[in-house]
Amino acid sequence: MRLILGLVLTLLATPAWAQTVAIRAGNLIEPSNGSVAKNQIILVKDGKITEVGAGVAIPKDAQVVDLSGEWVMPGIMDAHTHVTLIERGHGIPLSEDYLEKGKGTRALEGLRISQSLLNAGITTVRDVGNEGNYASVDLRNAINKGWFAGPTILTAGKIIAPFGGQSKNTPPDIGPFWRFEYIDADGPNEIRHAIRENIFYGADLIKLVADNGPYHYSEEEIRAAAFETHHANRALAVHVLGGEAARNVILGGADSIEHGWDLDDELLRLMKERGTYLAGTDFPAAHLEAAEYKNATKRGADILDRLSRAHKIGVKMAFSTDAVFDLPGKTRADMTWDYIGVWRAAGVPPADILKAMTTNCAELLRIQRERGAIAAGQFADIVAMPENPLDNAESLRKINFVMKNGAIIRSPM
Repeated sequence: MRLILGLVLTLLATPAWAQTVAIRAGNLIEPSNGSVAKNQIILVKDGKITEVGAGVAIPKDAQVVDLSGEWVMPGIMDAHTHVTLIERGHGIPLSEDYLEKGKGTRALEGLRISQSLLNAGITTVRDVGNEGNYASVDLRNAINKGWFAGPTILTAGKIIAPFGGQSKNTPPDIGPFWRFEYIDADGPNEIRHAIRENIFYGADLIKLVADNGPYHYSEEEIRAAAFETHHANRALAVHVLGGEAARNVILGGADSIEHGWDLDDELLRLMKERGTYLAGTDFPAAHLEAAEYKNATKRGADILDRLSRAHKIGVKMAFSTDAVFDLPGKTRADMTWDYIGVWRAAGVPPADILKAMTTNCAELLRIQRERGAIAAGQFADIVAMPENPLDNAESLRKINFVMKNGAIIRSPM
């Protein structure tokens, strides 16, 4: 019944309440350092947190939310999503969807997926492309206008890649069908043009694919992309697995490596030195097997090993999923929580997992002054659960209170 109520609230909630909301937080988690403050009052007005503390006075006209028996923390973030994409697996190429799904269908699928994520407590996502002809931009705009409740969406628009996008072995007489989701760009000048085109059509960040074929972007090309992206006050994310292509991405000044499954220790140390984030999309092996990924068991083991090594070396890491399939009996939110098991198996402590889901994501997404903490001046993205996630990060599966921009999406009351 609570889930049904939560979904109804998700559909009806508005971005902010005019009335002051006072939250009694029995256990308030600060994920940046893993500390816990007891018996705190959080005041929320016009979508933002106005005051936090043990001695904060509650206004007489405030709506009081009693979470005195709960563990309260900032909303969860996912640094690598594709909310307007549902892959079918079984070797079916993505291009098949172009013949069956228009931009409107993709946007509506994205609304369903994003509301599922929000209802579970995932309040911010970074959508890194594969969104059709800017479907995620339209979805983001609709949510920002208050037409629908949904998570904060930062989107990359079309993915920029060397000629061919992420397609392979396409007959020349078929034509460049991949441009529905990709922009071909080779050389610094074409890359600069592609970045400007993406930003013109609404991209919040820029996503490149560096190594999808036998050719990959040079350090010079990555450096040009980083300069152009940063000059526009945006972050540069680059899909790359490892090797020389990854070195070029790090030295070229990208903000994050997406995936990086084949990174060796030397490259990980270089990432730490340069401050390059790892958005590792640390797939559970079971997800890869269900999607019939080639060598799924080995790839799952490789991901686990790389995640463990990255954590030990001290690379900055942002929680990220890349979930693009609808597994039977699971929502995208259910699938998101499955990644926690990989982090736990890699030996990452719960406090570091929570930091990767909040503080680190906010920094990578360049929104740390707006979201990622429960502090005065921040947007009121708040979640709560009955068990302590610092003891066991799996407690996040039991989130029963969700607030987004000051609006209560889901409540245990």
